[in-house]
Amino acid sequence: MTVGEAIRAASERLSASSATARLDAELLMAGALKLARSDMLLRAMDGVVPPGFEAMVDRRAAREPVAYILGQQEFYGRTFRVTPDVLVPRGDSETLIEAARERMPPTGRALDLGTGSGALLLTLLAEMPGWSGIGIDRSEAAVAVAAGNADALGLAGRAAMRVADWTRRDWREGLGLFDLVVANPPYVELEAELEPDVRDFEPAEALFAGKDGLDDYRRLIPQLRSLLRSEGFAVFEIGHRQDAAVSALALEHGFTPHLRRDLAGRPRAVILT
Repeated sequence: MTVGEAIRAASERLSASSATARLDAELLMAGALKLARSDMLLRAMDGVVPPGFEAMVDRRAAREPVAYILGQQEFYGRTFRVTPDVLVPRGDSETLIEAARERMPPTGRALDLGTGSGALLLTLLAEMPGWSGIGIDRSEAAVAVAAGNADALGLAGRAAMRVADWTRRDWREGLGLFDLVVANPPYVELEAELEPDVRDFEPAEALFAGKDGLDDYRRLIPQLRSLLRSEGFAVFEIGHRQDAAVSALALEHGFTPHLRRDLAGRPRAVILT
């Protein structure tokens, strides 16, 4: 069986459990071949199937995310290492990058709350060479992943990763003030029905935030004044039905909310000024 034939067979097998079966199969094969997907499609379709590909397909058929199988995920044109200790960076979160970049001056200091893989903070620092920042996460394993990504992207000199838990009273100690606070906090309702790919594999502590999914906004928004410089601003990712509730919280605490929609037209980020 050639690479192309194996991809077709895997795509057929995965079609029952994935809406992106062909893409999944191609990405897995490219990972097994240790090639970029574009290079594989151009040069390797008639080649020999590498060992390990079938095992990767088995894992995907069991609904494990492709990113965890490959150990990496593309975000804003860069490759980030991911493990089951961190959420898989999603294209929807690129809305936060665009929203932040539009308002960021040439130099400044950023704080990423719940940094996970570090994708948000490291992308902003890579795009804005005059900036530095800190990423915090209560998971030591996540902080290790983020620090590794900072090293891999050549950003370790401008990005510090720390273990901190914003549910603790003293978590802000020693952080200082920031020109930007960015966050993709947990915002899924406890009883929400999620796809097995998410529910069974991604870290629950990074997903769920109380009965209505708003617990962490209630914790964080009241603390923003003690984190932001006078001209600073915050950008929070939100669930697509949470814009009104998060905006109301912002207004209650003296912030003006500005809504940003993702490419599908859904509310995805709230900028707080």
